[in-house]
Amino acid sequence: MRRWLFAVKGVWKLVLLFLLLLITFSYAMFQGGFVSWFLFYSFLPFGLYAFALAMYPLHRIHVKRELSSQEVSAGDTLSIRLSIHMDTTFPLFFLVVEDHITSSLQMKKYLLFPGFRKNLVVSQSFKEIPRGEHVFRYVRLKIGDPLGLIEREVNMSLEDRMIVYPTYEEIVYQPFSHQFDQGMTASDERVQRDTSMATGVREYQPGDRFSWINWKTSAKRNEMMVKEFEQRKSHDVYLLIDRFPDVHFEAIVSFTASLVYAILRKGAQVGFLSAGRNRVEFPILGGEGQLQRIFYHLATVKADSKRPLEQVLDVEKSLAQQNDQLLLVTAKLNKRLLEKASFYSQKGSVTIFLVKSKEEQAVQEEIRLKDTATSRGIRIQIVHEGQFSAAFSEVRSG
Repeated sequence: MRRWLFAVKGVWKLVLLFLLLLITFSYAMFQGGFVSWFLFYSFLPFGLYAFALAMYPLHRIHVKRELSSQEVSAGDTLSIRLSIHMDTTFPLFFLVVEDHITSSLQMKKYLLFPGFRKNLVVSQSFKEIPRGEHVFRYVRLKIGDPLGLIEREVNMSLEDRMIVYPTYEEIVYQPFSHQFDQGMTASDERVQRDTSMATGVREYQPGDRFSWINWKTSAKRNEMMVKEFEQRKSHDVYLLIDRFPDVHFEAIVSFTASLVYAILRKGAQVGFLSAGRNRVEFPILGGEGQLQRIFYHLATVKADSKRPLEQVLDVEKSLAQQNDQLLLVTAKLNKRLLEKASFYSQKGSVTIFLVKSKEEQAVQEEIRLKDTATSRGIRIQIVHEGQFSAAFSEVRSG
């Protein structure tokens, strides 16, 4: 609709330009004298330039976008450079350049005066770029004459995608190795698989050993398959992130990314569940592929859940089948959440990470609930933004 109105407006301005030239010429012919002809010849260059501009081939303008990086982390600096090349030397009075992006980034609109120049460059930098997937759709160019009689614009299709991953901190994950009568013990060793007993096969992932390849199955399926070995269930982790709207949501995402990175780097396997407007679940796996899948989701996830975490636990019946460590990342702690978590603590260990801002302290109610959770076999760990490395400090000291 907008393009149709702009085309009608352009045709009307072209007709108006022709009428103005005709009127000034007629006035000079019938009136005569210096003033009338001076008026005609003064307007004539502007009129001819406007006619020439109406015929200008906008498709002869080429635009190239360069991003400083296709993948960055939240808070980094991003530089965008637009290179504009014109095949002809036709003098353009002005050129408006506007880059369009489907995100919260505010792109500047540039007003340039090219003259006879054929090459132009505009650049823009963003500091503290937000997390998410940013899609650059097109670049809009607009040209016109000094009197505003003719204006033309074109949208140059130029699509680029940029992923801004959440920031993460280096933390030391401490898996619980065995469950004895006296409680859980922490292991500093990298998780090992029992390679003496293969329980199945799976697709090859970067980092798998050469000796794990199942050549017979690989030949049948015509793709690389490796043996899946038995692993102590206590090392498998299932992670659930709270997507209920909260001021701490970005810190929740950042800590979740730090936690996933630490678990997979330790050699353990992790499953992941994120429930909001869309439900995203990743089965328990390890390796670089799992890390990339979860990180991509964390880059685009939004706090759009209509249900608090305790209701998610109530709805997600599949969690009841998990016998692994269940980690919950949230910013809200209440009695109902503990009641729901107690059900899962009967099958495996449950840890609730309560995320807070850097200087925020736990309120009295949260301290009381933490003591209650301990008596029910649920571990609650308070983590502060910017201090995620202390998340497992109590485990190491214990």
